[in-house]
Formats: sequence, C-alpha cells, structure tokens
Amino acid sequence: MNIMGALQDVWNYQLGTGGPKVWEVAQFVLIIVAAIVIARVIRTNIRRIMKERVPKNTLSNMEKLVYYTIVFVGFVIAMSTIGFSLSGLLVAGGIMGIVIGFASQTVVSNLISGLFLIIEKPIKIGDGVNIDDVAGIVEDVRILSTTIRTYDGIYTRLPNEKVFSSNIQNYVAHGARRFAYSVGIRYRDDADQAKEIITNLLESHPLVLKNPAPQVFVEELGNSSVNLKVRMWAPSTHWYGVYTEMLWKIKVALEKEGIQIPFPQRVVWFADTLKGDITTDRQA
Repeated sequence: MNIMGALQDVWNYQLGTGGPKVWEVAQFVLIIVAAIVIARVIRTNIRRIMKERVPKNTLSNMEKLVYYTIVFVGFVIAMSTIGFSLSGLLVAGGIMGIVIGFASQTVVSNLISGLFLIIEKPIKIGDGVNIDDVAGIVEDVRILSTTIRTYDGIYTRLPNEKVFSSNIQNYVAHGARRFAYSVGIRYRDDADQAKEIITNLLESHPLVLKNPAPQVFVEELGNSSVNLKVRMWAPSTHWYGVYTEMLWKIKVALEKEGIQIPFPQRVVWFADTLKGDITTDRQA
C-alpha cells in the first residue's frame, strides 16, 4: 500500500512551481512518440505505393511534407496535455499565416499545381513536349516546378502553375505520330508513276506503319507543279529519323526515274502581235 501510494505521489508530482505533473509529461512524451511512429509508417507506405508513379525527387519531397506535418500536429496536441495555452500561439500563428499566405500565393499555387500534375500525370520524365512555346524533353517534375531540356540543349524551369494551366502538347503520349510532305512534280511528268514510286518506298520502310496506312494523293494543281501530299505514321520515338530519311529517299527515287521537282515558271502572253513599220526617206 505504501508502494502504491509512493508511486501515486510520484505520478502526481508537480515539476516546479506551476509546472506540469509527471503524468502529464509522460503523456506529452507518449503523444510525440506516437506521432513519430505514425509519421514513419505513413511515409513508408507512401514510398512503397508511389515509388513507381512519381520521380524520385518528387517522392522525397512528398515524404518529408507528410512526415513533418504529422509530427507538428502531434507536437501541438502534446503541448495541450502539459497545460500550455495555445491560444496566444494560435493567434500569432494565424497572423503570421495570413502574412505568409499573401507573400507565398505563387508558391502555394505551384505546390497545388504540382500535386495535380503528379496525380493526373499528363507528362512524364523523358516525354517530348511543348508547353507554353517551350519544346523539349521533360527532365524532372518536382513539387514546385518542371524542368525541360530544349532540343537545343537549354534547360528551362517552368513553374508548375504555368505548366498546369497551359496547353500541353505531348509528342510521345501516343504510340505513333503522323507527319506529311508536299512534293511538287512537273505537269509533263506522270503523276501515277510518281505516286507508285513513293508508295513503294513507304511500304518497304520497316518503321512506316502499315496501320494506319500511308497516303499519297494529288493535293493541288499549282501554278508551276502538280503537288502530291504524302502522309505516313511512324513510332513516336523514331518519327524524326523516319521523317528526314524518307524525305531524301523520295527525292532521289523520283529523280532516278526522270521525275523532277520544277522551278517556278511564268508565261508572258501578249494579246496582239507587236508590229513595226519603219519608213526611211532619204533626200539627196
């Protein structure tokens, strides 16, 4: 009985004048420990679930944000158990939050946009894109910004708010990509023969897709040429190589068969035949 009473006295012992009791301090420590454990469990599950879905840097930022938010909430709850009044802290924090909120509107907007980009996933690392007239390869998608390496090798950082609110052209999201040429031939050349030559080239190339099938047709009767439209599909990851290769092959194949791409021509026509009458009157 004396032991139980002694333990109860220790448990209710007050640390200092007006300070917390031992059991309140123990409760404070338990809440902090529980918050840390919960934060670690949630962080581990986030890493396990999202590691294949988001970039490594973005995942690390998400883990830290969730972890420290849970620990902070646990700390605030624990402070109330030791008799610490949070009213003054909340008022000061509210005022500070308003000031920081006005000062960091752009940061918060970029943060929210970054979270939506991670969830919606309109772009991924390695995609060829055009965002707000910046064309290139996506190098990184972070919480606040997206980094694009342009085709000239220039790294450009775009705020996620601009990325999320802009029209995004993703060149590789679809497995295939279509491109086209306009090929002009002379009026004296055989258009059917030219179509056959080009069609054979397209059908023999291993990276020109059979479905959708390529198209070759007369698009326009121009001032100086018969213009053929050539359309084809190729895998999105190889389309540019196919584009440059086929353009040169079409030129060489047509010239080999005597079909030429004409120069611009102009025919000058006079309504009446020009006549001249020269009379020579010589006097001795």
